[in-house]
Amino acid sequence: MEHSKRYSRQLDLSEIGSLGQQKLRNAKVLVIGAGGLGCPVLQILAAAGVGTLGIVDGDVVDETNLHRQLLYTFDDCGENKVNAAANAIHKINFEIKTNVYPDFVNESNIAFITKDYDIIVDCTDSIATRYLINDISVYMNKPMVYASIHKFEGQISVFNFQNGPSYRCLFPEKEIGNIPNCVTTGVLGVLPNTLGMLQATEVLKIILGIGSILSGRLLIYNALELSFNEMEFVKNKTQLEIGIEKGKQLSQNKKQNYELDKTAFLEKCTNENYIIIDLREVHELPKLKYKSIQNIPFSEIEKHQNQLVKSQNIVFFCQSGIRSKKAVELLVNNGYTNIYHLQNGIQSLHLETTT
Repeated sequence: MEHSKRYSRQLDLSEIGSLGQQKLRNAKVLVIGAGGLGCPVLQILAAAGVGTLGIVDGDVVDETNLHRQLLYTFDDCGENKVNAAANAIHKINFEIKTNVYPDFVNESNIAFITKDYDIIVDCTDSIATRYLINDISVYMNKPMVYASIHKFEGQISVFNFQNGPSYRCLFPEKEIGNIPNCVTTGVLGVLPNTLGMLQATEVLKIILGIGSILSGRLLIYNALELSFNEMEFVKNKTQLEIGIEKGKQLSQNKKQNYELDKTAFLEKCTNENYIIIDLREVHELPKLKYKSIQNIPFSEIEKHQNQLVKSQNIVFFCQSGIRSKKAVELLVNNGYTNIYHLQNGIQSLHLETTT
């Protein structure tokens, strides 16, 4: 199979070649967190040709992010990180498919978000979230590529790789207190980029089946000393069982929250990454004047659904929310993954009825 000229230098490596590049193209990697760690991970994986990247983050780009989150520019400030990241990735490599999830992972959505991916990359700064990621990864038997940073230090490991130790094996869960993060303690801008680069390296090695994976090993990096230390850890049967049981419970929460409030809805109406579909009849008022809006009456949506891309971000609205909810259910049952609707319909916007 032909590959883009952009990959010619890595195709020359005997460990990769055409077969390895095809493995990268077929891979589906989920990056949870599009901040300091997530930005370099996404940049490197996109440049390397990883075919499908899922991006999860409920935050927006802020000016204070820019010294370390190099995927973004000043013009992205105020934009949802997942959308800004997807746009940047398209400029890096238009061949890459991106799926965006403008939410923070939680107990109700993590099973839905992670189910279609081969590898999960933890780029968060929340210990509670890491336990969620670990538990669903253990239950679904998916590798979890982990990193964390603090001031001038960082650490990285790979959990749940080929039945290896889990995050809980290294860090058994205790009462979670006030854990500091870069917002409260500060961070050297280059540090998350160094750790993110190492995470991306482990992801590529896993996909390609080359090298020695950081499973059962924790690599600790000190930027001030420019030193690396490594410690080994082993499987803990009790902790693995805890993770599997909790992951099983999480897996039962497979429903995505498809409803948008009026603020989120209006934001998406101005976002070029979303298709907005008015399910009302032509005569129904009031009208919304956004370029992204298409009119497909509810009675015709089933006939037109094949014209919609299953991974496209689609938002339905109607007068009261009843028809849009039914449309969401129809498309979800037919394999569409990024579908939303305006809760309580356009009447919730309290607009004047004018032509």
